[in-house]
Amino acid sequence: MAEKYDLDLFVIGAGSAGVRASHVAASLGARVAVAEERYLGGTCVNVGCIPKKLLVYASEFSEAFEDSAGFGWTIDERRFDWNKLVANKNVEITRLNGVYENLLINAGVKILRSRARIVDAHTIAIGGERVATKYILVATGGWPTVPRIPGAELAITSNEAFYLDRMPERIVIVGGGYIGLEFAGIFHGLGARVTVIHRGEIFLRRFDDDLRVALAAEMRKRGIDLRFETLVSRIDRGDGGGVHVTLTQGASVDASLIMFATGRTANTHGIGLEDAGVMLDGAGAIVVDRYSRTSAENIYAIGDVTNRKNLTPVAIAEGRAVAETLFGKHAMSVDYDNVPSAVFSQPTIGTVGLTEVEARQRFGEIDIYKSNFRPLKHTLSGRDERTFMKLIVDRKTDRVVGCHMMGTDAGEIIQGFAVALQCGATKAQFDATIGIHPTAAEEFVTMREKAPA
Repeated sequence: MAEKYDLDLFVIGAGSAGVRASHVAASLGARVAVAEERYLGGTCVNVGCIPKKLLVYASEFSEAFEDSAGFGWTIDERRFDWNKLVANKNVEITRLNGVYENLLINAGVKILRSRARIVDAHTIAIGGERVATKYILVATGGWPTVPRIPGAELAITSNEAFYLDRMPERIVIVGGGYIGLEFAGIFHGLGARVTVIHRGEIFLRRFDDDLRVALAAEMRKRGIDLRFETLVSRIDRGDGGGVHVTLTQGASVDASLIMFATGRTANTHGIGLEDAGVMLDGAGAIVVDRYSRTSAENIYAIGDVTNRKNLTPVAIAEGRAVAETLFGKHAMSVDYDNVPSAVFSQPTIGTVGLTEVEARQRFGEIDIYKSNFRPLKHTLSGRDERTFMKLIVDRKTDRVVGCHMMGTDAGEIIQGFAVALQCGATKAQFDATIGIHPTAAEEFVTMREKAPA
């Protein structure tokens, strides 16, 4: 009897989600092909997490050089070469592209470097041919959005920021989410004058309010110009190059460059989802159930294209879960509670669990513990920087339901405490844990005084 389908799984998109799903499905015996028209590794590897963190490292050296004087170091000359940084970054990204390619090839996954389009529930059109597949998995990620205002074509997004020909002397960054604040720290650390424009009262919506306020204070100490409750109304070419940015309420800013970090939209346009009966939500993201199944029974979707919790590790977990569900021994779903995250701003933010507002809504009576202190390092560096930590406890069960930090290595520290929250640790268990001294992290197990309600 002839095989009904050419493949068991056709994956559209070879980002973090698509690569993990393809690899796991192939390891479980499925016949898999993945289509990618841009670059293996998707946003995270190419224009996201990895290159961003490399640029963050580069930008942190400026403060490290300054701080070293308090420890007896003398640095006579400091020079920074943007083009060398970009070139070295590109070499590393190319290496990672090869790692992803070899991972898929070694697993037996067929890689198709072309745009794929869904013809119907079991058919893919790609490269002038049609492929029959039992299941389809959409993992096309998201794409930066730019507001429709006069002169918007003069702006860049984070995609282009990684490949600039030269460092801007002054930059306006529009947006107060992860990307905007991380690039604000990057460009400031590398020597640019930075203005951040945000439409809300304060940035980082959905983060704990105390963290948001603490980070704003630290960014202003560094000399970053934060303008809240402000919008860009138009962009014009500036005299002698650059841009002239007109803001609401009659204000304006002249800069070398303007960058929009105003969110990302699910990349669902033009891939045939409507033809296959796949439902989209009001924002254009794919609607899925707990097993990442769309409204078309044999079509699944994972990662940022579903606009659930848009983080690379979550997308990877979703990729594995779909592969296990389709080709493993049991259905698997992802637990979205207690997912840790970090904003690689300067200072860094790390967080896991509920914010204070969310905890009050869910539990009613909670206890709050806070610590705000000068890090040991800066007693000699002389830098005016604070570290902030916060624990949120459900009073009825004594369980720690939120853990938040701003300060050096916050992401690394919160990753460890995420395990404790996932295991349901109580405040009493935190208190019974002996700290490592002297570290910032020990504060999380030595906070005893409740903050006023």
